[in-house]
This record gives sequence, structure tokens and C-alpha cells, in this order.
Amino acid sequence: MTSKLEQLKQFTTVVADTGDLDAITRLKPVDATTNPSLLLKAAAIPGYADLLKQVKADAKGDVDLACDKFAVAVGSGILKVIPGRISTEVDARLSFDEPALLNKARQLIGLYDAAGVSKDRVLIKLASTWEGIRAAEQLEKEGIQTNLTLLFSFAQAQACADAGVFLISPFVGRIYDWYKKSTGTDYVGADDPGVQSVTRIYDYYKANGYNTVVMGASFRNIGQIEQLAGCDRLTISPELLQQLSDDQGELPRVLKPGNAGEAKQQLNESQFRWAMNEDAMGTEKLAEGIRQFARDQEKLEKLMAEKA
Repeated sequence: MTSKLEQLKQFTTVVADTGDLDAITRLKPVDATTNPSLLLKAAAIPGYADLLKQVKADAKGDVDLACDKFAVAVGSGILKVIPGRISTEVDARLSFDEPALLNKARQLIGLYDAAGVSKDRVLIKLASTWEGIRAAEQLEKEGIQTNLTLLFSFAQAQACADAGVFLISPFVGRIYDWYKKSTGTDYVGADDPGVQSVTRIYDYYKANGYNTVVMGASFRNIGQIEQLAGCDRLTISPELLQQLSDDQGELPRVLKPGNAGEAKQQLNESQFRWAMNEDAMGTEKLAEGIRQFARDQEKLEKLMAEKA
């Protein structure tokens, strides 16, 4: 019997949600995703100590540049051991500033280019705010592909698809966390609100012919992953990838094209903002996610400001 991880790889592209090179080498995902929190964790790994010193020296006291160079250096290193793509996130503090998001995204692609990495191996991660989605729409037109993250509501998914973004990262575990805290219910299997959210988005995209890739993210347990087997991509922490690798049970495909999905609805800005406002979970989790990433970005900057 093959492991659940190997079975999952038959119908879903498996992505590693980490900056840990050793874990990536061991678990052999196709793609990898990073974010400010994961980069902060990576900065504490002894193997990255020399790289930290190097980027600090190269940036010559420019903390913002040092953070970007570190993100790109980590990403470039990961690309040496995976066949696919790396997702690198734009500073979350820019999430409501479309021109700043565009500027930062282009800078990151420029740094990758200088490191010898072509843009077709990079996805630029942006928070799924209205401004983030508009920036992504423009970047896609420039040939820079995007990963829209911190996605919690159906309205965000609808707007991303209409903008033609390459990929979305709907968060499963954080949706589960919100409902568990709100209702006191410990959801399992198909009753999990996070699983239901991604399933609804997947069916909507496939039914309406959208090409945007659905990549489930933020998992709390392998049960959530099993319920989304068949999703285009799933980005999974090394701990849960290891659990799937160690489990020899059967893993049937759950999501597949051909299911009924809701009728296409294109949202303008006011409709999008109203739909977000009506979704308490989506509103709270988006705001909280941006705050968390901003705090970790600030901690990373503090680290970069320390003497090399």
C-alpha cells in the first residue's frame, strides 16, 4: 500500500508550506509557499545564519531591502530542490495601497531576476483585499503571476476569479478556528466549515470555467486535507506532510470537476465590500491575518536592523 501522501499526489499538486529546506528536500513537494511568519521562523534556523549575514551586508543598512533580499534568497534556495514554483509574499502593511503593492511586487521579481530566477517560477503573494485583487489583475497583465492569500470569503474568491489571478489560497484551518470558537463545536469531516468553503469555491470555479487555481491552505489536521483530496493544489506544513507520508490508509478523491456550482456573479467594488461586511468571519480573519503578518514582518525587520 502506498502512503496517503503518494496517493494525494496522484490527483492534487502537493505544495510545502515552509521555508525549511531540509523538510522540503525530504518531502519532495512540487511547489513551496512562504510568508512573513515562515520567513521569521526560517531566520532562526542555524542553516540560514550565513545567508542572514550576507543579505544584511548586501543591503547596507536598508532594512526593507534586507527583508526582500532574505525572502528572495530563501525562495531561490528552495527552487533548487523543487521542480515547481515558490510563492513570496508582499509586505502585508501595503495591503490597502494598490500602487505600493505593484511597486513591491515588481521589486521582488527584479530581485529574483538578479538572482537568476525567471518570473515563471515565482508567484507573488498578495492579501485578498480589494486593492490586492486589483494589483494582481494588473500584474497578471504584465506576465507576473499571483497567489491571492488570506482568502476567507466567497466574495473574495469571486473577485479573484474575475480578475484573472493565477491562484488563490483559501484558508481552511483559520475558518475552522473561527467557527469552533464561535459555536463551541469541534467540526470533523465534511461538516468542517473550512472544508465546505473550499469545496464551494472549487465547484463554483469549475462550473463557470474559471482557470484560477484553487490551493487550499492553513490545515489543522489531516482530516481536512483528506476531505479536499482532488483540489487543484494543497499547501501543507511539513508536520502534516509527514503524517500523510506515514499513513498507509486509503485516500479516495473527493473533489472533482463536474459538480454543480453556483451561477457566475461579477462583483463591483461596492458589492464586494458589502459582501465582506456581511461575512463576520471573513472580515475578522482577513483583518487578523494582515495584522499577524505585519507584526512578523516588523520582527523580521528588527532582526535585519541588528548588526551583522
